[in-house]
This record gives sequence, structure tokens and C-alpha cells, in this order.
Amino acid sequence: MTGRHPRTALLLAAAVPLAAATVAVALKAGHWRLYADRHHIELKPQPRRSCPDCRGAGGWWVDGANPEMEACRCWTDRRELRIRLLPIPDWPGEPPF
Repeated sequence: MTGRHPRTALLLAAAVPLAAATVAVALKAGHWRLYADRHHIELKPQPRRSCPDCRGAGGWWVDGANPEMEACRCWTDRRELRIRLLPIPDWPGEPPF
């Protein structure tokens, strides 16, 4: 195909890096984190640096007898998106030894 249609091959070769750069900019602007493996693809929300409550830290520590981290609403109220690709194999019924 490259011998007969060099212009088409060149356009396709240029489209892949352009698409990857566009996706990277969109993820960063929307404050998303992308995770992908052979079992699933996940898009998780990230804290916003411009948030007046947490200032990008994602939350704050609550004092008391048992200190805990209180998550900020700038990222906890947003949905997590997951696409399953391949099923995760089951554990075998018998021990290996």
C-alpha cells in the first residue's frame, strides 16, 4: 500500500501522534487520569489545582482521636469510568502444591 498510495500512508502516520497528543491534552484539561491494561481501561478524576477548598491536594486531614483524610468534592463527586476488555481469570480451586 505504501508504494501505491504514499500520501495516504503519510497522512495515517501523522494522524497517530496527533491523536495521542490530543487525548493527552483533553485528559489534562479535564483533570482525568488514564489507566489501561489488558483487562480494563479506567478514567479516574483527579483533584483540581484551582479548587479553593483543597488547592489540588485532594482533601484535608480532620483532627480528632482518629485522624482521617476528608476527600474534597472537586473530584469525589465525579464518576469513574471503566471499560472491561478481557475477563479476569478465576483462581484455581486447588492449591498449587
